[in-house]
Amino acid sequence: MELLTVKIEKPEEINFILGQSHFIKTVEDIHEAMVQCVPGIKFGLAFCESSGATLIRWTGTDQEMLELAKRNALAIAAGHCFILFLGPGFFPVNVLNTLKMVPEVCRIFCATANPVEVIIAETEQGRGILGVVDGAKTKGVEGDADITWRKEFLRKIGYKL
Repeated sequence: MELLTVKIEKPEEINFILGQSHFIKTVEDIHEAMVQCVPGIKFGLAFCESSGATLIRWTGTDQEMLELAKRNALAIAAGHCFILFLGPGFFPVNVLNTLKMVPEVCRIFCATANPVEVIIAETEQGRGILGVVDGAKTKGVEGDADITWRKEFLRKIGYKL
């Protein structure tokens, strides 16, 4: 077995969700879930098929996000994983529960705009995702000023009243 890391390539402000599912039907079901959850959503989805033709299956509503999804899925090339890029102004918090309810979705590895490295095991049979490195190493524990900043920030962006 060989351990590899694959850096997700994307613009800094773009959010994405990396997950695992179990069936080719994932592509159409995630597409339907996204457009029903957030009307007008811009996204690109790519799914690594791990049996049959073993192709990158894809769909979406935004060409730039589609290209990101296809390129990153091909770099990961691990069985039955999917990567969903959300267009500018769209955030995982708005679609994550809907995505988790898609019957084929088994797990979510991350949902972030942070720099991410995907940790992959490669064997003679193929590749599998072991986990992710999402962002930077934690530097400490928040203090009173940090708590105030966090609370003000969440209210400023409309996630808390």
